[in-house]
Amino acid sequence: MSVGWLRACALVMLGLFSVSALAKDKTAIVVGGGLSGLTAAYELQNKGWQVTLLEAKSSLGGRSGMATSEWIGNDKTQPVLNKYVSNFKLSTTPAPEFVRTPGYLIDGVYYSAADLATKEPATAEALKRYEKTLDDLARSIDDPQNPAANNTLHALDQVNVSSWLDKQNLPATARQLINQQIRTRYDEPSRLSLLYYAQQSRVYRGVSDRDLRASRLVGGSPVLAQAFVKQLKTIKTSSPVSAIIQDKDGVTVKVDSVSYQADYVVLAVPLRALNKIQMTPALDAQHLAAIKGTNYGWRDQIMLKFKTPVWESKARMSGEVYSNTGLGMLWIEPALKGGANVVINLSGDNARVMQAFGDKQMVDQVLIRLHTFYPQARGSFTGYEIRRYSTDPSTGGAYLAFGPGQISKFWRLWERPVQRVTFAGEHTDTLYPGTLEGALRTGQRAASQVEDLAAGKSFEPAKVVPAAAAAAGAGAVVARKGNFFSNLFGGSDDVKKPEPVKTPEPVAPPAPAPAPAAAPAPVEAPKPAAPVKAEPAKKAPAKAPAKPATKTEAKKAPAKTPAKKTEPAKKPAAKPAATPATDTKA
Repeated sequence: MSVGWLRACALVMLGLFSVSALAKDKTAIVVGGGLSGLTAAYELQNKGWQVTLLEAKSSLGGRSGMATSEWIGNDKTQPVLNKYVSNFKLSTTPAPEFVRTPGYLIDGVYYSAADLATKEPATAEALKRYEKTLDDLARSIDDPQNPAANNTLHALDQVNVSSWLDKQNLPATARQLINQQIRTRYDEPSRLSLLYYAQQSRVYRGVSDRDLRASRLVGGSPVLAQAFVKQLKTIKTSSPVSAIIQDKDGVTVKVDSVSYQADYVVLAVPLRALNKIQMTPALDAQHLAAIKGTNYGWRDQIMLKFKTPVWESKARMSGEVYSNTGLGMLWIEPALKGGANVVINLSGDNARVMQAFGDKQMVDQVLIRLHTFYPQARGSFTGYEIRRYSTDPSTGGAYLAFGPGQISKFWRLWERPVQRVTFAGEHTDTLYPGTLEGALRTGQRAASQVEDLAAGKSFEPAKVVPAAAAAAGAGAVVARKGNFFSNLFGGSDDVKKPEPVKTPEPVAPPAPAPAPAAAPAPVEAPKPAAPVKAEPAKKAPAKAPAKPATKTEAKKAPAKTPAKKTEPAKKPAAKPAATPATDTKA
């Protein structure tokens, strides 16, 4: 009896040893606690990896939304996002019809799209003409994954969007509304590559605005971030990464004087934050140039809180509302405890010129403008929140927005691993950058690449897109500098820019964009790591809903395991090193 018992114990010990050995061979560190990093950590952990997530800030969620609720697309337009919402059983409410198309605020008067057609026909007609011209441009791109497929398309990368808009001869009000839309979704038109704008329009082509505001995520994107957090076993907040050292046996990640060892690393931080991490061996010249030279759209986001709505009840403002008076895109939502919130996105050069102002000064200037149209505004005002992502050293920027000439240099550069490091974050997604969908997709892709590397798959090094001859006179144009009030509140009456290259003629209807690659099969789970406690995700701003134009199959998330409470890791008594934080925006 005792001999049999000893044999059984020996077999159990051998099994435990095997699992322990497997765990040592399957370790990963995820740097960045935004939604892309959380997704990568979640997927790797569910595939049997021992994962440690390091986040520079004391909270998780990165650039997920400030709003207490957000409009999201349906599962046709945002399949990955909706899959996680379903898996985590998060609450959503259907969108009312009036928010499923954009609204307009012209000189303080609200117009729905239908109102605009009957009450401002000249503006409505100009917007339709612009949309038709943009659609023709988008149709000239057969494959959004390869936008610079020929010399003619390549030349568009040397042109900025503002100079292209100048050729449309749009009436002042229509131009102001269009500029506000482009600023909010990307960046200042004069800083944006026309090829990138056309490529994104190609991705979104044929997708209805109604499909992009199909339901509301109750609690906003922070609830999605927190759902991931509850599933992860090992999270260390307040852990800014200062260095990543690769060798043939693994990777060392340094946080102050503490070193973490792993087989592979997922870097899920914005490019500006990545610039603060010392890499050994160093990244090549193309990657370094991309870190310093890739344009990020600028955005400040202000939430003004009111005891009662101060705008006309018939306006029913919500969803995306674009103003011609320079306030930026408005987002109206009910407050959690009554009243209403106005979320204002100050984007592009409007946000840049505001960096000289303090938070209270910025809010006062916005209130002055609201008070002009709605005299009850100051009396009902109760407070504000503000986020400045473009100058936050830990996030490094708002979201990717390729400037003139940058697709030609950096297209798809971050999709490939560099030795034992894979990259995630909205800026690494070619179809849906700057969105929740893009961030989640890249977390899945980075996790799959770690699996592929562990299985011995090699990845071809990134190649520079071959240079093509651009048409004469197609250089990028420097953004106009106006004074504070003209830039912030006067709309955009841009001066004439040099002539852009000729827009290509429309070609055959485009082919659908490819779906995300399927994930490798899960492997046996290792012994769980000791838990630590994480603080709740802090609410931060989100971009307008993504506009994907293709149906992509979301990977099925494995069954959830009981969540373990985590707590911030204790740091040694040493001066923190400057490091990255998180990513993503909705």
